[in-house]
Amino acid sequence: DLIINPAAYTAVDRAESEPELAFAINATAAQVLAEEAARQNALLVHYSTDYVYDGTKSGAYIETDQTNPISVYGKTKLAGELAILAVSEPHLILRTSWVYNATGKNFLNTILRLAAERDVLKVVNDQFGAPTTAQSIAAATLQALASWHENKSGVYHMVNAGETTWHGFAVAILKAHEAQKNHTNLKIKSHQIQAITSAEYPTPAPRPMNSRLDCTCLNTQFSVMLPDWQVALRALN
Repeated sequence: DLIINPAAYTAVDRAESEPELAFAINATAAQVLAEEAARQNALLVHYSTDYVYDGTKSGAYIETDQTNPISVYGKTKLAGELAILAVSEPHLILRTSWVYNATGKNFLNTILRLAAERDVLKVVNDQFGAPTTAQSIAAATLQALASWHENKSGVYHMVNAGETTWHGFAVAILKAHEAQKNHTNLKIKSHQIQAITSAEYPTPAPRPMNSRLDCTCLNTQFSVMLPDWQVALRALN
């Protein structure tokens, strides 16, 4: 009855040199799952990304805004969306952003590791978005499924409320860690986080400068509203 696909090739910079592998995982595999969902008449839930946009819009993106990915990763994720839309009915495509968790390779754990190694951290302060916990996504998905029916098929934005920059996120991570320092053995060396521009931190894959996603449709259709990103961060710790 239900297929949930949380798998993705998410090594954004490495995708620039591994486009075939990224496409196989993010697009071809999504199409295979969509075809199987169609055969089973099952609902397919698939997670996508803010990287389907180019980040040039001044405000938050809504689902009907023009997509224009600027990286290989973004292009392969959009290809996956289009493959599902062409094949699978019913479906839920949930675009999220800046996903992290207490475990695994992600921004939170990278900041904590580097803060234990370095005296000063330099973090980009001109890219805007909403850090979103895996727990928030899982809970919101369950809530949406509880009120699911087929005429709600479509693309929806699903991110924690509020916004910040990567620099603001890094500052919040260290503050949250400090509040929980009695519960971890990690010794933080750096408490100084320097704000820099994207131009000062070039990467193989370009990033959207604006990754704000408007979640009004999700709230309207499913009465789902994710908590503020700072609340979700504190809950994670």
